[in-house]
Amino acid sequence: MAHLAMDKLKAAKIETSPYMYAIVPGFLPPETVSRINATYPKIEKGGSYPIESLDASMAIKEVIDELDGPLFEKTVAEKFAVDIAGKPKMYSLRGYTRAKDGQIHTDSKDKIITVLLYLNENWQQPGGRLRILRNGQNVDDFAAEVPPDNGSLLIFKRSDNSWHGHHPFEGPRRSLQMNWMTSEGSKGWHKVRHTLSAAMKKLVPA
Repeated sequence: MAHLAMDKLKAAKIETSPYMYAIVPGFLPPETVSRINATYPKIEKGGSYPIESLDASMAIKEVIDELDGPLFEKTVAEKFAVDIAGKPKMYSLRGYTRAKDGQIHTDSKDKIITVLLYLNENWQQPGGRLRILRNGQNVDDFAAEVPPDNGSLLIFKRSDNSWHGHHPFEGPRRSLQMNWMTSEGSKGWHKVRHTLSAAMKKLVPA
């Protein structure tokens, strides 16, 4: 079963102001989102968790396999006019957002493209909605806002002005992040940091 709505991504408009990004609502169908949530790992603390310890029964693994495929990479490369062939990829899961999370940032310079896939169902909270920001000071000066739900996809090209963040929220908030990295070395450093932040916890179904 194919999970990714590649036709929606191919048809999506690439915005160029304040930086290059695309938002694709419903990139995952409702049935996939439901399956993911039924087997999502039990994450009750903040931070990013590496995917290497995911249990084989988790539906999110099927989605990751498709994101790893050549069609997704080719489509992103063409739409963002960026050469990512052969570049290392890094994945991480989140399941809980802390009040301190969501502060304005651009992502580190060793990231080329950031992919965020939101896995919550029918997000009702005013906080936790990622915003594409026009500057690095004001979270309310935004070009677009992405509710973190229902399989929505956000992709952006990292730059010195790729500011993003959200109003505070504390509680369960599920997402998958993928990055194309500049080098294996930078990928390894982030992986170690994420592993330590997750306290080497094995991810098991909730």
